[in-house]
Amino acid sequence: MEHRRLVLAVDGGNSKTDVALVTEDGDVLATGRAGPFAPQSDGVPAALDAVEEAVRQALAQLPPDDAPGRDRSADRPVVVGRFDHVAAFLAGADLPVEEEALAREFARRGFGPDISVRNDTFALLRAGASNSWGVAVVCGAGINAVGVSPTGEVARFPALGRLSGDWGGGQGVAEEALWHAARAEDGRGPATALAELCTRHFGVRTVEKLILELHFGRLDEGRLHELTPGVFATAAAGDPIARSLVERQAEEITVLAEVCLRRLDLLETPTEVVLGGGILRARDPLLTALLDASFATRAPRAKLVVADVPPIVGAALNGLEHLGATDLAKTRLRARYEQT
Repeated sequence: MEHRRLVLAVDGGNSKTDVALVTEDGDVLATGRAGPFAPQSDGVPAALDAVEEAVRQALAQLPPDDAPGRDRSADRPVVVGRFDHVAAFLAGADLPVEEEALAREFARRGFGPDISVRNDTFALLRAGASNSWGVAVVCGAGINAVGVSPTGEVARFPALGRLSGDWGGGQGVAEEALWHAARAEDGRGPATALAELCTRHFGVRTVEKLILELHFGRLDEGRLHELTPGVFATAAAGDPIARSLVERQAEEITVLAEVCLRRLDLLETPTEVVLGGGILRARDPLLTALLDASFATRAPRAKLVVADVPPIVGAALNGLEHLGATDLAKTRLRARYEQT
């Protein structure tokens, strides 16, 4: 049987790690999912362990004789260089030096001889855009944006949190909601229904009690993002403080895209701006209306597109394009995910 070149597509996110084994003609042979990809908090080796776990799940779906990258002499299946191209789009790959470190670890573990590592926002862009260029803004647990011009120039940000000027995403919105809730409860700030939201969601009597639970580590601070849907619902119910947070989130999303467009000299060019991440995929009516209004004023040539397929599709498309795959192969790949 003729060998079909194989792409290992990787979408390493803050909440999960997805992989797909994709042939050069666009067939998805298998997929796998593991835990978070978090090199900045867990270290590069632990982050790559998550990728290996997801790949093992994918390989287990294939007949033993057809499973590329399986070392039967090992006590567990590992990748041993049978993938023709690895297209890895990863959270935590925010700086070139981080991309290089992650690529070295992929190579050290034998994933393959041809490895590309980029930030996961590039996968969102390719998943949602009709072409290989445009702007993408991801607003999920955190927030980030990238832009690529038709000639390949790139606009991006360090994306290191508040340290690098970022604000927003589920964690940022929730932390701000708690800040307002604390001040409402003790009198330093105006009353807001966000105080009741915080106490009700976490089952505590007061906001102060919630703060102490977080301070002493009895409640994981990472759970704060659970408040985010409630913040948007509270804003829709008319709470002015909650609404101000949604307005600020819309401003941050807009300014990220606007700056990318300006840096790439695309403000006057019809350009797709792909929106992704949990907050934007939820299509909250208030946030959507605010974004429509702000883009109409500040970037009227932009076309807002909410990605309707997961970022792993963008990773796989990039991998297929690296191999010079046909348009039919890329269409077949998209169809596989649009049907699920």
